[in-house]
Amino acid sequence: MRKQVVGVIGGHNCTVEVEQLAHKLGKKLTKVVDILACGGLSGVMKAVCSGFKTGGGITIGILPSYDKNDANEFVDIALPTGLGLARNVLVVKSADVVVALPGEVGTLSEIAYCLQFGIPVISLNSWDIPGVIKAETVDDAVEKAKKLLKKED
Repeated sequence: MRKQVVGVIGGHNCTVEVEQLAHKLGKKLTKVVDILACGGLSGVMKAVCSGFKTGGGITIGILPSYDKNDANEFVDIALPTGLGLARNVLVVKSADVVVALPGEVGTLSEIAYCLQFGIPVISLNSWDIPGVIKAETVDDAVEKAKKLLKKED
């Protein structure tokens, strides 16, 4: 049976509050899934990887550059693509469900890809647009991800 993957998207620059939220989310998601995929850089990506590693999960960073060394220190598997922002498609297509945290238009593009490809996307303090599942708290987001992943089994 193939392993399920959760994707987490959000800004490469974020507030301390969002960083703490991402870390907490990462840690709690390890109780639901073994593998996390993200863009592998700073901000939300670094914080969620840090939390996921704390919980014992495996992290994948899908990088915009050709250099594995661009990945944050909490990425276990760095995949340099050289695709720039086009790598956003790979981030969401690698996931069975995606959780979106606050971010800018890059995050919005990833949400749009999720909607286009039919990948469930949960918004935790992120963009509120039709088709996106809204979560009020980290626990709510994790519970919704858990239910969506069970449907994939």
